[in-house]
Amino acid sequence: MATAHTDGKTGPTAYESVGSGPPVVLIHGVGLDRTVWDAQVAALGARFRVIRYDMLGHGESDHPNGERQLADFVRQLGDLLDHLRVDRTAIVGFSMGGLVARAFALAEPERVSRIALLSTVYRRSPEEAEAIRSRLRQAQEEGPAGLIDAALQRWFTPGFGSEHSEIIARIRQRLEDNEPTAFLAAYQVFADADAALADFLRAKGLDPDRLVASPLLVMTGEEDTGSTPAMARRMVADYPDTRCVILPGLRHLALVEAPGAVTEPLMWFLSRGTAAPETEERKA
Repeated sequence: MATAHTDGKTGPTAYESVGSGPPVVLIHGVGLDRTVWDAQVAALGARFRVIRYDMLGHGESDHPNGERQLADFVRQLGDLLDHLRVDRTAIVGFSMGGLVARAFALAEPERVSRIALLSTVYRRSPEEAEAIRSRLRQAQEEGPAGLIDAALQRWFTPGFGSEHSEIIARIRQRLEDNEPTAFLAAYQVFADADAALADFLRAKGLDPDRLVASPLLVMTGEEDTGSTPAMARRMVADYPDTRCVILPGLRHLALVEAPGAVTEPLMWFLSRGTAAPETEERKA
């Protein structure tokens, strides 16, 4: 059972801390907020100190004026950890949150014990890059609301949507509530993920081809068309200390549609002092 629960705000960042034990930070995806992790907090909070927060321009966090850079989101995470006096933590990033998590781990490896990347992107192919740039152009021209119907179709399986209309409605409302300029600022960073990460590292005097030093878990849905199994396998090929989980029959928001399927391997990974002894892809 969780032994502590704190809601708060530091600077521009709204956050929540649940439970006690080794810290684990959860970072949501673009257009969403920290509530997307409800099921995982309920499970992980019995064993860990779970920290979740709203990225800049999302949820209850502020939307500072001007364009966003990846460095802004990385700095937000570092400032939150400083405020909470967390020197070293595991990080779990979903979708764009995975980009932020990876950038933070590359820039400050001594502060990251292990990292789990859920339904995130890695070395997009030209076709994959064009698909998200096309969505970005549509959002810029027509407004972010024009992306919602297609996003919900990509994120959930058809059967789930028909049987759990209340969950779909809640996610839809979250997307509709986004401030358009805040959403576009974040979506631009996510659309440019590979270049944004390389630029971020170069600005810090770091090799843009460097690899995360921490043990790594990569997980995505078998039917995720934006954060594909192919991307996960590219990461496995580049990182030697990696566990890869492909979730059969699931799409982008597997952590909401099938929370147990996501939480079980996540708990396994976070609970061990080291990653799996060898790279392994399995279907959960």
